Amino acid sequence: MGMRKYVAGTGIVGAVLSGISLLRGAGEQPFTWRVALQWLSWAITFALAIGMVRDIRRASRGQMVPDDSPIRGKESRYYHPRAAK
Repeated sequence: MGMRKYVAGTGIVGAVLSGISLLRGAGEQPFTWRVALQWLSWAITFALAIGMVRDIRRASRGQMVPDDSPIRGKESRYYHPRAAK
C-alpha cells in the first residue's frame, strides 16, 4: 500500500489536477498579476498537501508532529503499530 494511502487522502490529487488545469489555461492568457497569484495559490496548496502527507506519515509511525500541524493532538488516530516498524 505504501505512500498511496497518504497521497490519495490528503489533497495532493486535487492540487495536481488544479495544476494541470492552470497549465492548460496558461497558453490562452497573458501573464498578469492575477495569473501570478493563481500560480502562487497553487504552490501554497501543493506545499500544504505535501506537509500533511509528511505529518500523517510521522504520526502513523508514532513520532511527534509539529505544533502547527492540523493533526497535532490527534496523532493517535493515525498511529498503527505495524507502520511504526
